[in-house]
This record gives sequence, structure tokens and C-alpha cells, in this order.
Amino acid sequence: MPPLLAPPTAALVLAAGNSSRLGQPKQLLVYQDETLLHRAVRTALAAGYAPVVVVTGALDAELRRAVADLPCQAVHNPDWAAGMGASIRAGLAALGPAATAVLVLSSDQPLVTAAQLAALAQHQQATGAPAVAAAYAEAFGIPAVFTASALADLHRIRPEQGAKPLLARYGPALALVPLPDAAFDVDTPAAYQALLDY
Repeated sequence: MPPLLAPPTAALVLAAGNSSRLGQPKQLLVYQDETLLHRAVRTALAAGYAPVVVVTGALDAELRRAVADLPCQAVHNPDWAAGMGASIRAGLAALGPAATAVLVLSSDQPLVTAAQLAALAQHQQATGAPAVAAAYAEAFGIPAVFTASALADLHRIRPEQGAKPLLARYGPALALVPLPDAAFDVDTPAAYQALLDY
């Protein structure tokens, strides 16, 4: 299948957490014969995002092995415990200054499809919005695309900060794409069982 995006946009797959609420590494949970991390990276690639950078943290070698068959780069964030912002900054550093737009997504939103991820970048290209976020469950957040005008803010994100406060700063300039499937994430054993029963 040809990539759905032109020109390509980079992607950061955040996979640094230690899954404390779940009790086991959620990145390595299996759904439909692949790990959640593998699924997230494969989905981003299928949508046309390139390059794709996986940010590891609490686990590194295990996660690298999980995506070894995919054309992606893994970067370890030694400061992973500080929060999502630290992982975003580590991923941006790996991408370097050549990145002009970046998708930020989590490794534990397994119901999100390639077409849905592509729609975020396509909506940005159509509207010129500085950022485009997924809208779900009367909220918004990642996956989200940040353009060149927003990347400077993303580079300055505080280590403990998530993407949502930064997205909220754009107010009416923030574009939203309905993505109800993004509301489902795997943070607890009950959520994982619900995924398996889906």
C-alpha cells in the first residue's frame, strides 16, 4: 500500500513508561498477534509517517527487539521517569533540525488506524493549523501533529509536562479531528482484557 502522506511527516512513538498501574510492560502486551509497540510503529509507517522514532525508557533492549523488523529508529531516554515531556524532547533531539512536522503518539492506543493517523497530517496540510490533535471523549490530546511553527514550543516542553497543556495554548488555532478510538488506552489489567474482548 502506498504511503497516505505527501510530503512525509516524522513520528515519535512514546514508549518510555514503566506501566506501574498495569504491573507489566504494556508496550509488550500482545493484541492481534503483535505487541502494542509494534502495532503503533507499524500503523505510523503504514500512514506514511517517516522517519519514525521510538522513545524507550524503563525498558530499552526489549523494546528495540520488539520493533527490530520495522524501519524505525529507537532512542533511549534516561530521564524517562521525569515525564512525557522528557521523552518528547529526547525524540525531537534524535530527529534533529530537519524535522518540519512531527506526529506524537503513544504506544498504547491500539485501536487507532493508519487512515486515522494520516487524517491528522492531511487536516493540518489542508488547514495550515499550527497543531492538529485527536478529539475524543469530550477532550483532546495525542495522537497529535505539531508543525514547524509549533515545534519550537515542543522543544521547550517541561520534562513533567504532557502534550495536552501545550496543545491547549493554541486555543482556537488548534485544529481537532474526531478520533474516538484514541480514547481507548491500555493502563490497567481491566483495560487490556477489554481490548482482548473487543
